[in-house]
Amino acid sequence: MTNDSEETEAVEESTAEEEKKPDTNKNKKNKKNKKNTPEPTENIRVTLPYKPKGEMFAVAETFQGGSRLQLICEDGKRRMGRIPGKLRRRMWVRENDLLIVVPWSFQDSKADVKFRYTPTQTSNLKRKGKIPEILDIY
Repeated sequence: MTNDSEETEAVEESTAEEEKKPDTNKNKKNKKNKKNTPEPTENIRVTLPYKPKGEMFAVAETFQGGSRLQLICEDGKRRMGRIPGKLRRRMWVRENDLLIVVPWSFQDSKADVKFRYTPTQTSNLKRKGKIPEILDIY
């Protein structure tokens, strides 16, 4: 008798486990769907040029090669831009990208690139009116 009762208990436990398994699969699917849905974010913070240090907006016009590029700066001047060594492999700049640059203090016709905005960040800055009119090609 003990063998029969043990077998029925084992069968009941196994059926109980099988009933639980589909529930866990449903939970996993729900979790997966929750992860894939983007949450609405209204406050997107981006860095802006720090004017006391001389930083300004610029647009990458053409590439010269060797991590150098031609820039149109917000003060209306064209400058030769340079991507510094520590940012060279991290920052991939394309034409018409919005950048933050710092003109050289001893040679005003050249500047260093400090930061590159993504297209989403650029559109948000344009919508908020932060980009000067001279660079407003977006």
